[in-house]
Amino acid sequence: MFDQTTNSIFIEAPPERCFEVVCDFESYPEWATEVKQVEVVRQDEDGRGGLVSFHAAAMGRSTSYTLEYFYGSNPLRVCWRLVQGDLTKRLDGEYSFSQVPGEPGRTEVTYHLEVQMAMPLPGFVKRRAEARIVHTALDDLRRRAESGAGKPH
Repeated sequence: MFDQTTNSIFIEAPPERCFEVVCDFESYPEWATEVKQVEVVRQDEDGRGGLVSFHAAAMGRSTSYTLEYFYGSNPLRVCWRLVQGDLTKRLDGEYSFSQVPGEPGRTEVTYHLEVQMAMPLPGFVKRRAEARIVHTALDDLRRRAESGAGKPH
């Protein structure tokens, strides 16, 4: 059995900018709070990360995991599925980026995450960890996208 959660925020940047930030995996250690190291193992036919390995902090320890990425253009989406992880059996998710109607330069970002831990944890611990992952990811993304930092694609 796996747990899932979804959350949305508004970012004062266009959808394309948010998409660029999420797809710039090599820069994650600069802005994604828990991510310590990233390696793009394989690129897709468009030169984007297809298979990406991460080293991150999680639940008071280090973790390693590899995600396979898939992209959509209408709407802008980035999806991933876990290929290998030391703490998780499932770590699948998606970002979607939609321009707010009538507000150019403003994006609604929705983050969906499905998690199954490799070890049993009490329900409240899992829910707290999932909420923290999603809120941290969205807050970090907002700061990075609104700052204009990072390389454009």
